[in-house]
Amino acid sequence: MNKVERVKAALAFEPVDRIPMSIWMHFPAVDQDPKRLAETQVHAQQIYDLDFIKLMPFGLYSTQDWGCQINFFCDETHPPIVHKYAIDHVNDWNKVEVLPPYFGTWGKQLLLAKYVKELVKDEVPFLQTIFSPLTTARKMAGDRIFQDMREHPAIFHKALQNITETTIGFIKENIRLGVSGFFFATQCASRDLMSDSEYAEFASRYDLQTLAEANKGTWFNMVHIHGQNTRFEELANYPAQALNWHDRREYPSLKEARSLTNKCLISGMDEEGCLSKGPTDQIKLEVMDSIRQAGTRGLMIAPGCVAYPNTPPENILTATATVKGYTE
Repeated sequence: MNKVERVKAALAFEPVDRIPMSIWMHFPAVDQDPKRLAETQVHAQQIYDLDFIKLMPFGLYSTQDWGCQINFFCDETHPPIVHKYAIDHVNDWNKVEVLPPYFGTWGKQLLLAKYVKELVKDEVPFLQTIFSPLTTARKMAGDRIFQDMREHPAIFHKALQNITETTIGFIKENIRLGVSGFFFATQCASRDLMSDSEYAEFASRYDLQTLAEANKGTWFNMVHIHGQNTRFEELANYPAQALNWHDRREYPSLKEARSLTNKCLISGMDEEGCLSKGPTDQIKLEVMDSIRQAGTRGLMIAPGCVAYPNTPPENILTATATVKGYTE
């Protein structure tokens, strides 16, 4: 099987010659240059023989064009951080307008997709990273969003809709450039943050608009469920082909997830544990345990979230070799 065939088979719960796998991490030394980032990510895919690429724009990319001020360090292990939020007062949400996706920082991520497509052609599936609209709002303002949504819902809804429309425009351009699909990340799907009714009103309402567009003309969309005490069962019903979450640290385990969803599971490695710290013997045991929990169909081995930038190459090579060598 080639990589496209292998990934498509896993998504469809069909037999595979080996279980697909991938690992993703930020590259803050080069992620402000879309061409260098594309070359770096494709090089990593090649040396580790990864079955798909998750594009790694820096984590604040969806906020900068709305005025979020960011400190960049261009260092291998120091990702960008917020210097000043875009939202200081509830009325600042009125300044959040629909943006064209091909200018500014959004546009740089389109260049990233364009360059990766030129390098891998149709041989390696790749996903563009997008954030849920509420996650982008939180990255723009911090946790004041929860007060604003409760005290000024009309103003906040208007901003969320404009964020959603901007994200949808970005999705459409990525599809035009040939992405296989999207890595849809939400950092707000914790029951610790909102009530069920608030989540339905301010999160899933906009998530579903975004994912509806992401599924037009793509075949590989993954929902990343970030954080603790998550709404796994709810997000497992989102329109996507695969799920990714911190299975080694949070509910559910891979075995438990099999009874909760019929979607492809993409997880199995603890990015904060043995993947980043070793020893390699423990990496082998973790990968084999994950496969035994989930079975060989409808599974791809990956970290539960972004791997550390300084993850030792030998650890990644151990994980890939273990997956390739696995036999029931």
